[in-house]
Amino acid sequence: MRTLVIGDVHSGFKALEQLLQRAKVTTDDHLIFLGDYVDAWSTAVETVDFLMELNKHYQCTFIRGNHDELCREWLITQKENPQWLAHGGAATRDSYLAASKKKWEKHLDFYAGLQNYFLDKDNRLYLHAGYTNLKGVEYEYFDQLFYWDRTLWELAKALDPNMSPDHPNFPQRLTHYKEVFIGHTPLSKIGEAVPQKGANIWNVDTGAAFKGALTMMDVETKEYWQSDPVHTFYPGERGRN
Repeated sequence: MRTLVIGDVHSGFKALEQLLQRAKVTTDDHLIFLGDYVDAWSTAVETVDFLMELNKHYQCTFIRGNHDELCREWLITQKENPQWLAHGGAATRDSYLAASKKKWEKHLDFYAGLQNYFLDKDNRLYLHAGYTNLKGVEYEYFDQLFYWDRTLWELAKALDPNMSPDHPNFPQRLTHYKEVFIGHTPLSKIGEAVPQKGANIWNVDTGAAFKGALTMMDVETKEYWQSDPVHTFYPGERGRN
């Protein structure tokens, strides 16, 4: 069985379909989605429908992203957040306004069931954004940091790659897990990008909301697969560009 981690989808289910084919995904694989299922392209409802159906036939783990939480809040309150609308939320709102309220209820159940993080049997951690507590995720003070924090990736990029984990200045919060897989911070907004590693942190958000591809990676071998640039599936749309 492979463990396959998938970066931020951002309503690009057409690219996700292609990616599953390219990686030759089977029911023996464990698919871990790192969140941000909506906001950018016009097929938000179709994307969540696709993921819910996928979960019936494959072993899936769905992590909560900040855009998923923003969408969930709007579905509950219909209170429009200008910042959300400006960063992909307008396309998601329009997608849901064309759907039935019964569909909304099913999707709210999906959003409510998302996990803030997942820790596998090999001590690999999966979450959307990051964490700040020096003792690790179980000690985090604010759950919102799991899907909003950017300091974890900033720290990983700034760290001297020659510094070993047993160095006295090695960040304590990175010592608890074999590896950490995140999305949230796109590695490129303008073109091709591949998964990047800093310390023991892997970022697999390759800019699907902008002009990048959607990426899936085997966490054991680090082999990865990518869709075509997601914007090419949605001609005439801006996404978050």
